[in-house]
Amino acid sequence: MMSPKQISDDRGSSHFRHTPFQIVHLIGNFFRIWSVYSMYRYLNQTGAPVVLFLFCCLVPSSIIFLILQKPWKGRALSNQQIVPSLINGVITALYFILWGKGLKSCGPLRAILSEYSGAVLGVLSGVLYGRRGHVWKKLPTKESTEIKEEEVQTELALGMLGMMIPVFAGILSALRRVIARRVSLKNQQKKRLHAITITSATCFLFPVAMWDFIMGSSSGKTSELPFSAWAFLSTIGFGIILIFYVDNIAEERLHMVFSSPRHLMVAGVCIIVMELAYEMDFSLPGFIVCCLVLGFGIFEATSLERSKKDSSLKSEDPSNGILGNDFDTSPILPI
Repeated sequence: MMSPKQISDDRGSSHFRHTPFQIVHLIGNFFRIWSVYSMYRYLNQTGAPVVLFLFCCLVPSSIIFLILQKPWKGRALSNQQIVPSLINGVITALYFILWGKGLKSCGPLRAILSEYSGAVLGVLSGVLYGRRGHVWKKLPTKESTEIKEEEVQTELALGMLGMMIPVFAGILSALRRVIARRVSLKNQQKKRLHAITITSATCFLFPVAMWDFIMGSSSGKTSELPFSAWAFLSTIGFGIILIFYVDNIAEERLHMVFSSPRHLMVAGVCIIVMELAYEMDFSLPGFIVCCLVLGFGIFEATSLERSKKDSSLKSEDPSNGILGNDFDTSPILPI
């Protein structure tokens, strides 16, 4: 039997072994969030079409994923894995469209938090925090005209509609992560299937990008895509490729899934740094309140999921004579 000192030493050595992976996770998320803010500034300054920009970033990303993972080599993938991955590509394409539109209309903070809010239906973060919160302070007095009141009501309605776009994107983000995890529980197969998913998303995004380009040209809006090395390279390298491998390391080594309070805490620190660096319209107390509420919602959601799994495992215990040993009781991680 191990002594308490030996147990504490084992915990300390385990924590020390995880430190490099925690540093990698922090740096990877920082660069990913940096790429989001760079993309937001690029889209606002140039007025470039969002879908066309994302498509141009997904094309080289899908090629790099195919070269790195080589899904056509190794053990053959079954149709039960390939078909859901192709369908997941459609969901991923819809996610990128909504997320890009939400990023341009609502800003990077809401767009990032919407991914976490997908675990709890993404409502709390959109209600408690937002850049348009100061509109309530600008409501007209009784002496204002009815025209100004209608303008304020219209602005509020548009603001709520704009907030719902990244919320739906967050729900799609949660859905695509669930599908990817259900299709394959093995890390290597997950990487190969992810290459297929990104390639499928690129193909489905192509007609939408061309339609966006044509409609922009016919309406007289900006349809050109000005080149910015940092905006493109950071989105491709950090926002699409690097973050996938960093999240895999966090799941495999740190047992930290995307929708977890610890993951949200890391992203929150990076967001605060970027908001201050880019001098955004930022309220630190409001952001902290939003993160606390969102983190509590994620914690409660994951706790409920764990309790359900524990109760199901107990009810399916072979010692109780209910099920045989051939039943697969391997747990599936949350979103």
